[in-house]
Amino acid sequence: MTDTIVIFGCGVRPDGSPSPTLRRRVEAALAHARRLSDPYFMPTGGLGRNPPAEAEVMARLLREAGVPAARILPEPTARDTLASVHACAALLRSRADGVIWVATSDYHLPRCVVLLRLAGLSARACPPPGSAHGWWQAAYWWGREAVALPVDVALLLWAKRRRAAQSAA
Repeated sequence: MTDTIVIFGCGVRPDGSPSPTLRRRVEAALAHARRLSDPYFMPTGGLGRNPPAEAEVMARLLREAGVPAARILPEPTARDTLASVHACAALLRSRADGVIWVATSDYHLPRCVVLLRLAGLSARACPPPGSAHGWWQAAYWWGREAVALPVDVALLLWAKRRRAAQSAA
């Protein structure tokens, strides 16, 4: 059985370098990978405000850290968390035979794990990276997630129900 670590994206700087948060998410995935037996990495995130795609930046960081390119499965199309979940779940359902681990920021972790589980994967959380946010920034991000989680859950369940109805027709 081979585990896969899904790394959720975050902003890329105007010069194409990773934001500090993006770098911390990759570092958390690499730290957790040391506990596993040769996992795959699936960085996810499309083109945001600045090129290149978040997944491409993370794949580069992983290669620079010594991860063989064959162990990196980038998903560079998704533009938000829910799209990342849909895209990763579609790719992982056909190939995953181990545990699906989620690497992202602490405030983002509950939403990502819940959505991947609702998408049919037995996702688990990697220990999150430390945060460089002050208390007021942390309050903003946790508050944002408190709204985003139920919205994304409702959208994912609605999409599943619609697909089931189309399949039955």
